[in-house]
Amino acid sequence: MSYSFPEGSKFFFSETFAAAKVISALSNASPAVATSAAHGFVDGNEILISSGWEDVTDSVYKIDQLSPDTFSLLGLNTTDTDSFNPGGGAGTAQLVSAWVEIPQVLTISTSGGDPKFTTISPLARRNSINVPTGFNPTSITLTLGHDASNANYQQMLDISRTLRKVAFKMVLSGGVASYGYGYMAVSEMPQLNVNQANQVTASLSLLGRSISYAS
Repeated sequence: MSYSFPEGSKFFFSETFAAAKVISALSNASPAVATSAAHGFVDGNEILISSGWEDVTDSVYKIDQLSPDTFSLLGLNTTDTDSFNPGGGAGTAQLVSAWVEIPQVLTISTSGGDPKFTTISPLARRNSINVPTGFNPTSITLTLGHDASNANYQQMLDISRTLRKVAFKMVLSGGVASYGYGYMAVSEMPQLNVNQANQVTASLSLLGRSISYAS
């Protein structure tokens, strides 16, 4: 058993996505294996996946290159054919690169990603039941020390203004890396409090799953 702590963690974003490679098939396996002719990927590449399977698409995975035409998506279990209908996982894969560090992060808070339920009250029962119906959206909010001269912060503002999507990577001090993909919204007006550094917020709303890997 081991514990990790937030001190020493770093945060990155990227909007550098290589040309999409077609995934002609995605297997029902653990880990799932993608068939993509002449994909050109290597072990450990970070890949943005678009797929016909809802629980796979719009997420960033690390991969294991198996052959020139196949690779596995590490940490992805698609053996449940009720959730991952056979033959329905085709899509595209894009290599993510050129990660940019989010500057001067002071605090982080996360919300969502938890199961959501619908309450059912059958007439034949005195007790209602909660039926799981999916998951709430995941959001990450960072507070940053405000520095209008920082080039990375200015790039984040530009992304926020134009509603572009980014890949997100969080590297914890113990080596665990977590990935996501979605929208980034960044405040421009700093928050001023006595005896505190001026701050702005950067919020990320993930479109797919957050995937974590141990070092």
